[in-house]
Amino acid sequence: MSVLHDLETVIAARKSADPESSWTAKLLAKGPEKCAEKFGEEAIEAIIAAAKGDAENLTYEAADVLYHLLVMLAARDIALDDVLAELARRQGTSGIAEKNARS
Repeated sequence: MSVLHDLETVIAARKSADPESSWTAKLLAKGPEKCAEKFGEEAIEAIIAAAKGDAENLTYEAADVLYHLLVMLAARDIALDDVLAELARRQGTSGIAEKNARS
């Protein structure tokens, strides 16, 4: 997971960068809604690659999804460790039971 934590650190540093010098800074400057929209676009591209059985493109798109997820989280000041803690909390719990508990 260190690569994701490293990426999270870079994204956080880009929050204060000049939007003309960094794609991440430009995206963050457009606000959380734009970051969420971009994440959605990348997720759809990953879905299409998966549906087509295109493993190489799916790998590429999955990397984009992870990057844009981290940007979206940063735009809302949510730490990767908070997401990982939630996954750890759910570990060992049936997905059905966990979903029913939220209802």
